[in-house]
Amino acid sequence: MELLWWLIAIVLMAVGLIGTVLPLVPGAVVILAAAILHQVMLPGKSLGWWNIAGLIVLTLLSYALEFGSGYFGAKRFGATKWGGFGAAIGTVAGLFYPFPGLLVGPLLGAIAGELLAGKRLVSAGRAGWGTVLGNLAGIIAKLIIALAMVCWFLVTVPSPI
Repeated sequence: MELLWWLIAIVLMAVGLIGTVLPLVPGAVVILAAAILHQVMLPGKSLGWWNIAGLIVLTLLSYALEFGSGYFGAKRFGATKWGGFGAAIGTVAGLFYPFPGLLVGPLLGAIAGELLAGKRLVSAGRAGWGTVLGNLAGIIAKLIIALAMVCWFLVTVPSPI
């Protein structure tokens, strides 16, 4: 039975890793759920609740990066408050669309915010480009965090074989 729970946890973690780059699957949450499920089903042979708490912190960090990366990317490329606000709204709107939504939504949001603030199109485009680069950096950071979570699980939990 222990092998079955290992298999379920590994499959869920693989789905979670895929979910870090696909917006429809909450990657870090799925990885965390796999670790919690393994802990609940095999309490003496799993991570332990302190390690689960560490994974919760990494999950929260992953989502903070997801929502903040576009904003900070826009600010780095000279966006005003309006551009940063537009990027944040575009990020939230982009979550409801397939993969391009997370890149196009913040881009359009930052450009629209900058244009509303009275900036010229070139300056607004620069802020939009910063948003895209920030979001790409956020996706890479989320993937690194997700890999760290999976490695934490695999290193901490003793093998059933």
